[in-house]
Formats: sequence, structure tokens, C-alpha cells
Amino acid sequence: MKLVLPPPLRARMEEEARVAFPRECCGLVEGRRHAGVATAAALHPARNIANGEDRFEIHPEDHFAALKIARANGRVLIGCYHSHPTGSAMPSVTDRDGAGEENFLWLIAALAKADGPVALAAFAYSGGGFVSIGFAGP
Repeated sequence: MKLVLPPPLRARMEEEARVAFPRECCGLVEGRRHAGVATAAALHPARNIANGEDRFEIHPEDHFAALKIARANGRVLIGCYHSHPTGSAMPSVTDRDGAGEENFLWLIAALAKADGPVALAAFAYSGGGFVSIGFAGP
């Protein structure tokens, strides 16, 4: 599987990670899947209701609102995104424990400081773990 993430969406995700630092930002990705390619069409930032700075939990109201918007647009929620402040762009044990929807995409934006570079990686949840997926051109 490959992910098409248009540059404006990538930039928005990176900015959300910077603004939320040192907490994790989070949100949902609206798009489509076809022939092994997932195409992101919109991001739906969400309130992070997790207690710890190094955790994320999407507010249920935000999840439901994003689902309704995606349906109205004739699309689906293809994944989620969150940041790893001072971490790596790899799924954590906590991420794995919180995952459950087969083939749902997980985008992770890692940064060491609020004004630093952001490393972005994408994974598909499959068979109880994460599989790294590549980015395709827009």
C-alpha cells in the first residue's frame, strides 16, 4: 500500500505537531482507497483528551463529526495522525495497544523541539501490528 499525502496536508500536520508541542497533536484523515493506494483528501484535527503529554486520545465528538463530514463528501476515514514530541516516527507500544481497525493508517509526526524539523512516517495496522507504507506522489 502507498499513501498520497498532498503537500498542503503534510504541512498542516507538521504545523499541528509544532503547535501542540510538548503534547501530542491528533486527528483523523479523510480520503479514499483504490488499488493499493490510499489518497488523503482532508485532515480533521481533534481534541486530545489523553491525560499524559506522551499519549493521544481523540475526543469521541470530534471522531463522530469527522465521520459525518467524510460521508457527506463521499469519502471515508482512512486513518489517524498524531505526533511524537521528542520521540521517533515509529509506532509505540501504546500506539499498538490502542490500534484495532485492520488496514487503518497511522501517520506519525516526530519532532525534537517545537521549531525543529518534523519527520513523518505512515503505517498500516495489520494482523496485530504495524506495517510501514511508503508515500506516493500527489
